[in-house]
Amino acid sequence: MILPIVAYGDPVLKKKCKDITKDYKDLDTLLENMFETMYNAFGVGLAAPQIGLPIRLFIVDTSPFAEDDNLTEDERNTLKDFTQVFINAKIIKEEGDEWAFNEGCLSIPDVREDVFRQPKITVEYVDENFEKHTEVFDGLIARVIQHEYDHIDGILFTDKLSSLKKRLIKGKLNNISKGKINVDYRMRFPAQKKKR
Repeated sequence: MILPIVAYGDPVLKKKCKDITKDYKDLDTLLENMFETMYNAFGVGLAAPQIGLPIRLFIVDTSPFAEDDNLTEDERNTLKDFTQVFINAKIIKEEGDEWAFNEGCLSIPDVREDVFRQPKITVEYVDENFEKHTEVFDGLIARVIQHEYDHIDGILFTDKLSSLKKRLIKGKLNNISKGKINVDYRMRFPAQKKKR
């Protein structure tokens, strides 16, 4: 089932999320719905808060990046085959010189800005079977993981921008939170929440 993606301005996007246990209700269905939602919106990652759940869960599929002709064949093959579920993730190390990459977010449509991040990370997490992993990722895979990891810590990529950039996009962000934007996937806007 395709779920609505929560738009900028919803408080759930600013929450530090909670760990889950292996008996989390309907986890398989949730993951299936998250992948379907992400693919429907042409995303490369989706975090649980983006569908309204304040839990430490996100998914990544970097295959769309594999079509970039500026990458080596090895890089393209690595990106093409990387699809992963991250539950209760913890970044334990970030290394290297920060580099800029133009990031966007399904919760913040039509806003793209350069964000600086370190190129190499070490992550502890459990997968969909609750098997524990500690892995090192680099390049674009690391970047997507860092972006989604920020979501489960209540951080948006716009929080990492300079105050000048934030001022320049303030009008766009206000319009997104009010639902004054055209998107070709389902979204839930803070201004459209049902009144109790």
